[in-house]
Amino acid sequence: MLPVILAAVIAFVVAAVVFFVLGIQYRRRVAEKEISSAEEEAKRIINESIKSAESKKREALVEAKEEILQARNEYEREVKERRADLQKQERRLQQKEENLDRKTENMEKKEDTLQRKLAELEEAREEVATVKKTQMEVLERISGFTAEEAKDYLINQLAEEVTHESAMKVREIEAQFKEEADQRAKEILSLAIQRCAADHVAEATVSVVPLPNDEMKGRIIGREGRNIRTLETLTGVDLNIDDTPEVITVSCFDPVRREIARLALEKLIQDGRIHPTRIEEMVEKAKREVDATIKAEGERAVFETNVHGLHP
Repeated sequence: MLPVILAAVIAFVVAAVVFFVLGIQYRRRVAEKEISSAEEEAKRIINESIKSAESKKREALVEAKEEILQARNEYEREVKERRADLQKQERRLQQKEENLDRKTENMEKKEDTLQRKLAELEEAREEVATVKKTQMEVLERISGFTAEEAKDYLINQLAEEVTHESAMKVREIEAQFKEEADQRAKEILSLAIQRCAADHVAEATVSVVPLPNDEMKGRIIGREGRNIRTLETLTGVDLNIDDTPEVITVSCFDPVRREIARLALEKLIQDGRIHPTRIEEMVEKAKREVDATIKAEGERAVFETNVHGLHP
């Protein structure tokens, strides 16, 4: 029994040694294959790297060549542009020189022409002086006056005419001043009489303007009183708007101003449009009418005075 067990152990050991040797050889072969595969992969990677480097090198060379070509083209373009600019400047300078030469030539021609005209003018002036001298001699023989005597005669005639016209103008101005003084005196007398007549002051300084309705009072007063202030400022009168129905009282010592205010109010009431601008227009119209009436009455009064022999 023991020999069988011993033989089995020996066989197991021998088998283990054989399998160990076979495993080592297998691993060696596998390792050799892996090393060979790794070497081949490394060679492949190296070859691809070399090819990629060569490709990038070629691309870099191509790009460098393109950049060089582009830079050369840009440089040539700039050179052409600068050359064209220089040619344009040269042409401009040449044209300016030609224009300057032409202007210089024209100036020389004008100067020559001017010199000729001056010479001709000097000759003509000498001829005129000669003709004038001849004419003066002829006139002196015909008229029997010397040049000084003729000058004195003309001056005396002109002085007489000026004196006559001045006298006419003075009489005209005196007549105008006299007419204005008469008119002003009448106005002053009228105002003095009105202010001194104490019993009739109230009636003489007040005018009453009728209204179509009491609503018109509010329109004449206007928003915040602007219409009535405008009318009082333009005419110089006082407007009294009280509880008296359909009536406005105009108060002023100056009858001309009072009449202007009355006419302007009547026109505004008839027109219906009451605002500061329209008030100014109506006041101007009323002033023109009153001025025309005063002028007509003054002329009539002067005429009646002259007819009755009272005017000097």
